[in-house]
Amino acid sequence: MTVSITRKDIKNELVDKIELLSGQNVFECYQCGNCSSGCPMVDYMDYTPNQVMRLAQTGAIEELLAAGTMWVCAACLQCSSRCPKGIDVAGVMEALRTINLRNRVGVITPDDISTEDRRELPPIVLVSAFRKLSG
Repeated sequence: MTVSITRKDIKNELVDKIELLSGQNVFECYQCGNCSSGCPMVDYMDYTPNQVMRLAQTGAIEELLAAGTMWVCAACLQCSSRCPKGIDVAGVMEALRTINLRNRVGVITPDDISTEDRRELPPIVLVSAFRKLSG
């Protein structure tokens, strides 16, 4: 038996923030699991993409924001392309990163990277890190 949770059941400012930033209604997800089954990074996540959607539906946003899942997400859009409801799950992950970055959680600066690493790492890695981890 599936229990349906609706917006009126959850009054959470952070759920509203996710929806505002991502443009997605997390309550449209019906937990089919297609997003998680196609995710190449799922083995490294605290929560699978469909679990992220469920936690958002239940208002457990603080738990999501404390997890590493959003930082592991490769933003490859595999989850979004597999969703039968057309939900941009990757956009929800990006919204979670944005909320944390706005709160200065998980932020990286050039000074955080050693001189040796800056010399050794390919520039694309550094650019990617700064795009994802700076706010």
